[in-house]
Amino acid sequence: MKIIAVEPIGITTELAEEIRKKYNNQGHEFVYYPDRNEAPDVLIERMKEADIAILSNIKIDNNILSKCKNLKLLDIAFTGVDHIDIEYCKQNNISVCNASGYATTAVSELAIGLMLDVYRKISFLNQKTRELQGRGSILGCQLKNKTVGIVGTGAIGCETALMLQKLSCNVIAYSRTVKAEIIKANIPYVSLEELMERSDIISLHTPLNPSTYHLISKDMLKLCKPSAILINTARGNVVDIDALAEALKNNKIAGAGIDVFEKEPPLPESHPLLNAPNCIVLPHVGYATYEAFEHRIKIILDNIDKWLEGNTINKVC
Repeated sequence: MKIIAVEPIGITTELAEEIRKKYNNQGHEFVYYPDRNEAPDVLIERMKEADIAILSNIKIDNNILSKCKNLKLLDIAFTGVDHIDIEYCKQNNISVCNASGYATTAVSELAIGLMLDVYRKISFLNQKTRELQGRGSILGCQLKNKTVGIVGTGAIGCETALMLQKLSCNVIAYSRTVKAEIIKANIPYVSLEELMERSDIISLHTPLNPSTYHLISKDMLKLCKPSAILINTARGNVVDIDALAEALKNNKIAGAGIDVFEKEPPLPESHPLLNAPNCIVLPHVGYATYEAFEHRIKIILDNIDKWLEGNTINKVC
């Protein structure tokens, strides 16, 4: 089998060499590309002879996949797979595995970090201090006793909810699937409309699919308290970004912390959230910790090893 790591996936050249030797000893070939390049022609050139391809969140459509005649397994070093043409993979017997769970704690901690940043104006006051200014009359807010609405109770939503409970927040949840750990923690499930109305903080943790595209719409944002803040560490298109920018500019909500967008950063200068007030924007870093990357490489190598044994794990399709 020819195994191609299409991009760096957060590993060192030394570790890449160890992996190459491992698979070489098993009679396979491992090729590692140490740079990220999203140009379709480059991706085709890199993947066209692969039996197994490893990549993270680079968009792979049927134009690229159709040129990869040997491809049998896509090993995605990421949790979400909305950037992969899953239907093409299903139709052409290409297995897709992901690295679900590798960054659960990392993303949960970042969501709470964004809540604290927006509430305590950390980034804003850091800049003011560097401009040789003091606090002035600025006051922040505390997390304790705030009502936090968790939208989506998958692994990350559950962990975020339980972390917030330990910080003395009142947590409520909305999800299409009821989770036992949420019920056990006495966190009530409510409708999305009720969550939007009641929450001081709304934290998004739902995958992107046709039913969640612009789930947080202009009408949903109209339900929010003017003092509410929105945190998105899920997927950019879960939120109507134009509606969110408008709500921030018109003081319909008090702030936002955003780590995900309609496309991967860098963003265009014209992006509406770059000029929206009280909005912390990050270049999609929720998953990016040393610990998460270490866990991730273990998962994606396990995916390959189990697939080679005929015992596929973490299978998406």
